[in-house]
Amino acid sequence: MTRTPHTLLNTDIVREALVSSFRKLNPRVQLRNPVMFTVYVGSLLTTILWLHSLAVPSADSSGFILAVSVWLWFTVLFANFAEAIAEGRGKAQAESLRKNRVSVIAKKLTDVASRSTVEVPAPDLKLGDLVYVTAGEMIPADGEIVEGVASVDESAITGESAPVVRESGGDRSSVTGGTRVLSDWLVVEVRTLPGQSFLDRMIAMVEGAQRQKTPNEIALAILLAALTLIFLLVVATLLPYSIYSVATSGQGRPIPLTVLVALFVCLAPTTIGALLSAIGIAGMNRLSEANVIALSGRAVEAAGDVDVLLLDKTGTITLGNRQATRFLPTAGIAEKDLAEAALLSSLPDETAEGRSIVVLAHSKFGLADRDAGSVKANFVPFSARTRMSG
Repeated sequence: MTRTPHTLLNTDIVREALVSSFRKLNPRVQLRNPVMFTVYVGSLLTTILWLHSLAVPSADSSGFILAVSVWLWFTVLFANFAEAIAEGRGKAQAESLRKNRVSVIAKKLTDVASRSTVEVPAPDLKLGDLVYVTAGEMIPADGEIVEGVASVDESAITGESAPVVRESGGDRSSVTGGTRVLSDWLVVEVRTLPGQSFLDRMIAMVEGAQRQKTPNEIALAILLAALTLIFLLVVATLLPYSIYSVATSGQGRPIPLTVLVALFVCLAPTTIGALLSAIGIAGMNRLSEANVIALSGRAVEAAGDVDVLLLDKTGTITLGNRQATRFLPTAGIAEKDLAEAALLSSLPDETAEGRSIVVLAHSKFGLADRDAGSVKANFVPFSARTRMSG
């Protein structure tokens, strides 16, 4: 997975976020954020008051009520938009993973003895199905190897650039969907239900659907809810006091409901409540851009405090494909001669390392393409069996 930058000005993300801002006006969605839910209720109330002022003229100006209502709805929609923007970036990355998964065509075995297969999309595989995977093909689903031995490139999942040998039996028989077979063949039994594979869980985490809140977020949410309740009680008591004062003094009029709603929204911590969820999702998205999957909000907070990262495996933080950068000949050997020998020996090599050697020789010395016939060479194909027997 390569790092693909996403910006807030991405037209597709902004367009989808605008539509999602209105979808999130569903009361069930708004109820998940107590602070913004109170603003949402206030928006509904002022809208009803505005419609009532049009039908029944009152002392309150319908223009003033409309202005307050518009600002309240803008506040709710802005909170929805901020959250939708953060979600949109995660969904864009998840969609890229999902498209790659859907595009994989599996060769499902219909007869094991004769190796008869039928091609089906990877998402259509069921628990217990047997699939036949040969060199150069993608393993379509998580499972166990029941027959065969092969070299597998797991860099897309683990980050390890070196291929690993997988075989039936023992502790090296499990394979992950999305990895690629480099040599030989495998018969794999599907062991995960649709939607529960490693790649499906990764997509769900990238989308932020399974993100766990940190203790700080939980404490802040409780504080915001408590402050909102306090301010709601304070504002609610103003109306009976106002009615009593007017009745006692015999002059003036009670405070309008529109003013009380506007006062409550000004007092309540609406800005923090509106952006809290968006900040959490945005933190996970920033990590996912660096190819890091955060399992919880606490991991996002910890990543922000990291200055030095020490790992026991260098391949874990690579792109998963080692690339040749220099030719280092021994004494008495010209660098160009070494490059030509390396080029000839790497021509049939389809691994990332072999292709990078060919590219480096072409770019640095302009060596012409060769083939096995022109140099009268006999290439020994690489395979997992050859590697094991050696």
